Amino acid sequence: MVFEFGSIIGIILVAVLLILFFTFVPVGLWITAFFSGVKVKISTLIGMRLRRVAPSRIINPLIKATKAGLSLNTNELEAHYLAGGNVNTLVDALIAAQRAEIPLDFDRGAAIDLAGRNVLEAVQVSVNPKVIETPQISAVAMNGIEVIAKAKVTVRANIDRLVGGAGEETIIARVGEGIVTTVGSARNHSEVLENPDSISQTVLSKGLDSGTAFEILSIDIADVDVGRNIGAKLQTDQAEADKRIAQAKAEERRAMAVALEQEMLAEVRKMRAKVVEAESKVPLAISTALENGNLGVMDYYRMKNINADTGMRDSISGVENSGKNDTTK
Repeated sequence: MVFEFGSIIGIILVAVLLILFFTFVPVGLWITAFFSGVKVKISTLIGMRLRRVAPSRIINPLIKATKAGLSLNTNELEAHYLAGGNVNTLVDALIAAQRAEIPLDFDRGAAIDLAGRNVLEAVQVSVNPKVIETPQISAVAMNGIEVIAKAKVTVRANIDRLVGGAGEETIIARVGEGIVTTVGSARNHSEVLENPDSISQTVLSKGLDSGTAFEILSIDIADVDVGRNIGAKLQTDQAEADKRIAQAKAEERRAMAVALEQEMLAEVRKMRAKVVEAESKVPLAISTALENGNLGVMDYYRMKNINADTGMRDSISGVENSGKNDTTK
């Protein structure tokens, strides 16, 4: 009985050890690599496990590269994997470059992949050029008419400039700047509408792909529209500004005139106050003259008669003048 129990425990231990062995040691992957012509040791696969590298991420791309005729080894692929690169994409890119006869070695491909660019997409764009469509670009000709253009830029990836080269945003910005400059140098917007190919030829001759990761093959103007009359709008705005300035100056002159009028009214009031003050002193002066004998009573009455006669003449004259005015009317 004891013997049977010990046998069962031994069988269980052997089974557990076999399960752990086949789990930790990828024997199936080693067999696949062996029959695929890839020479890799079991110890190498175990070392990958210890370095926390998934062996399938290295061996499967290596099998694919070997079948394609590429000379790669596990150390290169494992180093690229540990650096954060995409081993499978890199191997696919190397195979595609070899088939397309594009000079791309492992080191350059790894550098492109680690730089954050999709190396496989770069190889594909090198074989099959890519079309970049710019947004609507607004430019103004010399006659003040706005021209709205949209361009399609056909580019091909330049493998040698992928590391450190500018991307699509730079291409779009440079093409937009070239369109604005070309349209702005045209004397009339009709010249641009009649010959839009002149824009693409002028822009293409500027070498806009310098320092970028692409090579510009062609620039085609997809659409050209006439926009606003910017010149007329600027003239209208200038006229409105001049009008406001003139109104401000007129308001300033009116304010100065009102201030001057107020000053003159103040002076008149002062003069009237002085006249009233002087008239108030007349009775006192007459009384003093009568007391001192400088003015007689008859002289005083004669003066009053003269004043009354003058007032009567003034009233008669006013009535006659009003009658004449009525007759005239």
